[in-house]
Amino acid sequence: MSNMSEIGDALRQGSSWRSSRWLGALLLVAVNVCLGATWLYVTTSDSDITETLVGQGEIVSPEPRVFTVKCSEDYENYKRYAGCTPQKCGRAIIDSLVTRDEAHVLRRESNAPCFCFSQPLQASILDLHSGALSMGKQFVNIYRYFGDQISNVFTAEDFKLYRHIILYSFAVIAETFGLDPTLMYLTKPTFFSRINSTAAKTQHDEYWHPHIDKVKKKKEEKNTISLCRLNENDVRSVFDGQSKLTDPGRLSL
Repeated sequence: MSNMSEIGDALRQGSSWRSSRWLGALLLVAVNVCLGATWLYVTTSDSDITETLVGQGEIVSPEPRVFTVKCSEDYENYKRYAGCTPQKCGRAIIDSLVTRDEAHVLRRESNAPCFCFSQPLQASILDLHSGALSMGKQFVNIYRYFGDQISNVFTAEDFKLYRHIILYSFAVIAETFGLDPTLMYLTKPTFFSRINSTAAKTQHDEYWHPHIDKVKKKKEEKNTISLCRLNENDVRSVFDGQSKLTDPGRLSL
């Protein structure tokens, strides 16, 4: 009787082990199916709703790539200035407005020593026109702060390059949107914005929130943003509501 009992126990243990093995196999198959379905949904839905205007491997030069967009309904409510106000709305992407060497100079300017003591806020702003530098919750004037030593921070060549890029931007914008560059004037401020890993204090410290420049700054007709980065894949420019992006983020008009 003892042997028969032991044999029965062994058979029951074997049956239980086989059931557990089959249950584990079925669970593994179910998990793989779910993961596969999720991956398929994400990849196909992303390709359906997202259009890459300019890909990472593309070089847009010397002419910009222009994408026409429908003007906002309130655009007609603003006063128009012949030769200065665009008659059409769109986005232009170009890679040759700033050369690689010029980009390195701009990076150096944005990493100037005066930025080092502008912490601990996440977003630091430096306006070369007025000399305004964000320092904590207030602004200081770097020209007054450094006095005659400002040349040790920014050289004459730095200011010359800065002005050259601004004027060249005027020319590219005018040609792209059919405007007169002699009628275009720079709306201050133009500034460097530097973002670090410190936690944001306000929403304005987070660059990715949707906004409309014309609404935020009534006098702005055109806006140019240049990301002083190499063509890496950690920055994207995404246009809200249209599922369109530039990859990586690059100069946009």
